[in-house]
Amino acid sequence: MKYVGMHTQIQRNNILSIVLLMLFPLIILATIWGFLAILNYLTNTADTLDENGYTVNYLDVAYVNEQFVSTIPWVIGLVGIWFVIAYFANSSMVKQATGARSLSRRENPRVYNIVENLCMTCGMDMPKINVVDDPQLNAFASGISKNSYTVTVTTGLLDLLDDDELAGVIGHELTHIRNRDTRLLITSIIFVGIISTVMTLTMRMAYYMLLSGGGQRRDKDDRNNGAGLLVILIIGFICSAIAYFFTLLTRFAISRKREYMADAGGAELCGNPLALASALRKISGDPGLQHVNRDDIAQLYIIHPKNLSQGLMSMVNSLFSTHPRTEERIRILEQF
Repeated sequence: MKYVGMHTQIQRNNILSIVLLMLFPLIILATIWGFLAILNYLTNTADTLDENGYTVNYLDVAYVNEQFVSTIPWVIGLVGIWFVIAYFANSSMVKQATGARSLSRRENPRVYNIVENLCMTCGMDMPKINVVDDPQLNAFASGISKNSYTVTVTTGLLDLLDDDELAGVIGHELTHIRNRDTRLLITSIIFVGIISTVMTLTMRMAYYMLLSGGGQRRDKDDRNNGAGLLVILIIGFICSAIAYFFTLLTRFAISRKREYMADAGGAELCGNPLALASALRKISGDPGLQHVNRDDIAQLYIIHPKNLSQGLMSMVNSLFSTHPRTEERIRILEQF
């Protein structure tokens, strides 16, 4: 199977990376404006009453815009600091989240020889090699630059696959690095993590206020202030949840075609499409990592565990999945 269109894929992923860098901050800013607008509408009442004698709420757009503009430098600053930290520490974060450790040549010359041979074949610099002590079958590439590019495999994968199958899997991951897929995914993970953290914090603060406020005697002003703060937190949580949903939708920008392209590149590098198909079939029997339940990390896996669910959940997961169905990937590989 001939792997074509590498430069086109690299260019496409570079463009998508720029789009994501612009889109995620816009989603965050839009969420903040929405939060300020809802808060303004709920707290502003007109001097006149409606026909039923109730107060009329209204939105002061000029005041909301004024508040919004004043928050922009803070938002950009905080998001920028978060992104810079995550950008330079992403490798250690992924390593810590998965429990991976560096694999030395002396410990496993088999893996090192396969990686070196494949890198020489395609003329790329050799990435770092990590291993996770886990019986499940998994492999993934990570990193955003030559200094952080890493291929990670599990001990379960090394034990079950033969050399040809392992070469196909590693070739798949090296193709992700060559195509800049990992840079695109890490960028997405960083921004989704920002909004997810804000949503979690507001939910926990609101939950804590409900627990701490129950059964306590307070004067009228304290109760009113507490209720007002609780409403603000609930509004903040709802806005963050909406923003989180839209950031998840941006995963559609991370085309499933990248997995087909990585399969093609891996098959070409190892010279044996059937070996990669066989490896995918074995991995599909027990993919993932036992102690890692984070979907952002699972985006990096060679097979997303959720893709193997059945029935209605399979249909739901397929709508938001960044991976195509494993059966289809195997079918395509076996045609060559």
